[in-house]
Amino acid sequence: MSRRILIVDDVATNRIVLKVRLSEAHYDVVQARDAAGAITAARRDRPDLILMDMTLPDMDGTELCRRLKAHPETAGIPLIVVTGACSTETKMRALEAGADEFLSKPLDEMILLARVRNLLRARETAEELALRNGTHRALGFAEATEGFMPPARVALIAATPRKALALRGALAPRISDTLSAMTRAEALTPPADAPAPDLFVIDAELSPDGAGLRLVSELRANANTRNAAILVVVPDGAPQTAAMALDLGANDLIATPVAPEELAIRIRTQLRRKQQADRLRATLEDGLRLAVIDPLTGLFNRRYALPHLARIAERAAETGRGYAVMLLDLDRFKRVNDRYGHAAGDAVLVEVARRVKDSLRPVDLVARIGGEEFLVALPETGFEQACATAERLRTLIEQRPVTLPGGAGEIGVTISVGLAFGRDKTPAAGSADVEAEINALMEQADRALYGAKASGRNTVEISRSAA
Repeated sequence: MSRRILIVDDVATNRIVLKVRLSEAHYDVVQARDAAGAITAARRDRPDLILMDMTLPDMDGTELCRRLKAHPETAGIPLIVVTGACSTETKMRALEAGADEFLSKPLDEMILLARVRNLLRARETAEELALRNGTHRALGFAEATEGFMPPARVALIAATPRKALALRGALAPRISDTLSAMTRAEALTPPADAPAPDLFVIDAELSPDGAGLRLVSELRANANTRNAAILVVVPDGAPQTAAMALDLGANDLIATPVAPEELAIRIRTQLRRKQQADRLRATLEDGLRLAVIDPLTGLFNRRYALPHLARIAERAAETGRGYAVMLLDLDRFKRVNDRYGHAAGDAVLVEVARRVKDSLRPVDLVARIGGEEFLVALPETGFEQACATAERLRTLIEQRPVTLPGGAGEIGVTISVGLAFGRDKTPAAGSADVEAEINALMEQADRALYGAKASGRNTVEISRSAA
């Protein structure tokens, strides 16, 4: 489903130009001509990103940034300031007020779209963590506490040792975190007992050519540094390098010549986001594992799945974007246990769970809710996309047999799928009607699953209420 972007500009021509560029990239665009309209649209339409001019007829853009970031309904929306005023002072005011990026006119389309993709990707990750954390709290677990955070570790990787030391000297008076100059080799092969840096500042012009961008990709592929923040220093006037850095996984950019004040603000922003994400991950990993994880497959169980499905329904009501639910059941699974034994049956369940989970998005929910029955929930998913996903999962299980333990050979496995669709107008969060809505949806998916079994198995059946 298309992501929604709000354009705020008092000049109709500017709004039209931006709308054309974004619509061609398949984004859903809404518009506002002043700050008051922007605040109303942001709360009503829940955009995924806001592109705003710095000069508006009823309010300074800096003040609009502050108000959007101060309100709980709009605080998490990324903000890109687009303006003709390109002074350092204006940029600093915008960044300090909460803007995620500051782009000067005339806009470079490559940089604009890369920035949009980058911020939307970060927002999706934050939404996923927040959604799962909300389910965590609904199950009665304590919310993650901030507590005392020790100084973060910031690695500075420059083209030369002299540049790295100069950068550290300029940053030291402005941030209280631990700064260390590091080579590319040290970043990729740290000592076994050394904690990974929380943030890397990487010079895109590392030698040989392209080494800086390759380092971004390599850090993202490494399990120890996958969740680190990455800020890339790019040459001014090099849009292709900047766009590629963002698409490879950089969290933020700064152009040369580097202003230490701006770099310090960007470092603090990225560290704050990483620390928040780390707290949410720690809460989920530690608090949920024993209570809501199926020990055999490693998937969530029913206790987690139903409250999480309620959060998805509430989110659909807020955004107006529908969602889909499917029930998957292994065909003739009892015969597997009877003929090959329960160890073979367990191996089949584990392999099916792995295939299903690996083929879905991180934000999708996969849970084992019965002996051989699985639940899949697809947030922000339309009819055609959900049908295609269900058929893809069915084919994925059928096309390759499962290897049995102990050299017992292989066995072909199929699944039947029942598919139902949630409404985008769900009752208010916390009401009994939400539970009734989820129960009704599960019943629809269950009836569709029964229909799939009755029609010969190894098929997908869609709930008649969605057809």
